[in-house]
Amino acid sequence: MSGDRPTMPPVRLPSDAELARDALSAPLFARAAKLARWAGEGTPVGAGGELLAGQLRTATELLGLADEEDGTTYTAEAWQLALDTGLVEFTEEPEAEHAAGGEADEDEPSGTARVGEELATLTSGSPEDILEIWLAGLETVLADAATPDLGDLVDQLDETGDIDLDAIDWNPEEEADFLDGILGNLYLLTALDEGEAGRPVPLPALAASLIVPDDMDEPTDDVLEEVSDAMMRLDDQFRLLEPTGLVSYRPVDESLIEEIDGEGHIRESVDGVTSDLPEDEDVSRYGMVALTPLGLYGVRARMLDAGIDAPAVGDLAEADANALLAALPGHPEGLARTETELWLARRAPLDAARELLAAAHGADEDAPRRRLACQQTLSLLGAEAEPALREVLDDPQLGGLARVWLAERGAADIPEPGEAMVFWLTIDTIAAQLAARGDDAVAESEELRGLVIGVVSGHSGFFDAAWRVDHPATAEVLEAMGRLHPDKKTAKEARKAAFKARSRR
Repeated sequence: MSGDRPTMPPVRLPSDAELARDALSAPLFARAAKLARWAGEGTPVGAGGELLAGQLRTATELLGLADEEDGTTYTAEAWQLALDTGLVEFTEEPEAEHAAGGEADEDEPSGTARVGEELATLTSGSPEDILEIWLAGLETVLADAATPDLGDLVDQLDETGDIDLDAIDWNPEEEADFLDGILGNLYLLTALDEGEAGRPVPLPALAASLIVPDDMDEPTDDVLEEVSDAMMRLDDQFRLLEPTGLVSYRPVDESLIEEIDGEGHIRESVDGVTSDLPEDEDVSRYGMVALTPLGLYGVRARMLDAGIDAPAVGDLAEADANALLAALPGHPEGLARTETELWLARRAPLDAARELLAAAHGADEDAPRRRLACQQTLSLLGAEAEPALREVLDDPQLGGLARVWLAERGAADIPEPGEAMVFWLTIDTIAAQLAARGDDAVAESEELRGLVIGVVSGHSGFFDAAWRVDHPATAEVLEAMGRLHPDKKTAKEARKAAFKARSRR
């Protein structure tokens, strides 16, 4: 974590070249690019740059959308995106005078649109340039998604022609924050699932993740209704966002929408909902959404702009060992290994081992987890790293893990460790495991319980010696062992040893 910045779990992203190809093939952007080329050197447009009625029909046919019910709407959206992203540029002409004070014809041009400079970027620009255009366009679509239906706005115009926001129960900032929060939760669920995009999340689960309080066991009727309303808002928003390539989305079943309209809200779709994908196939009726790889990239880019630490696998490849070992404990196992392999690939094995061992030193609170990460990283190195491990055999903090590494590779002439080193390594290892699991998960960890039982049974009079270990976490480790060991007598011995360790310190 960087200072006080919020930190997200890491994600795995494709290359910029792959992401750029995804951006170019996203339906909305592909249509916008096609319309920009069609605009050519000059296309008459309306006062706001919009396509005139006749041209809109022609453009709709060009895009192959003439037979679709909302074909002209999709065309207008693609044209607007082309304007917003600079694929098309618009020049407004002086307003023409109309004979006898008559009104202008709806198909009468008020300006000219032509190919914009950014269109060339799509064919000759770098992947980063293409993604920059895509991100700019995404921002405009997100803003549209957080805006009420235009018909609702028109109905709420007051006598002065201003919009009465209270009457439509719409707060622009709150609506934008809600959509950002939903995308953030979808990103988090994706990151926690080994950082891979594409896993669908039920829409009720996603809505509930932002609305239902964590400490609420059974949602109230009011909360259920709020989740149901949010589902319907999100259904509209994800339908609008899917053509950008941000998400893949299976909309809410139309028959279910009719039920919602008739009953107010659907309790069974929310009650007891979790972020896991239920096995019941019928859950798809309530809508299913997943971030695409491009969507994962887009949400991450927006988080970085907002000051959130959102790492991606590969970020640490050029970092020093201190940064690597500090970050690895927060990575899921699969991503940690990939990050480690990328880091090692840029270094000679012996140099990498020496750098890792130097970074693993320390008596601070995070040091045990660093040493555990160091040990896991060193396990990927071969015999070329052996000299570095032999150099630290006499080091009180590193000598134990160095002996383990050498023994696992069948090395010869490994000196026997002293009792103090064995006990110090034991305390350090358990401290790292405790820190990795967190206080809430320690009592439930059968793996850690088994480790504690094995340690105690393997050392006669363990607690008589353990409380004297000169390690910052000795007392905390012994207290945890007292909570974890199933034998009451042994647990009591652990608590007594913890008291002695704390008094000694």
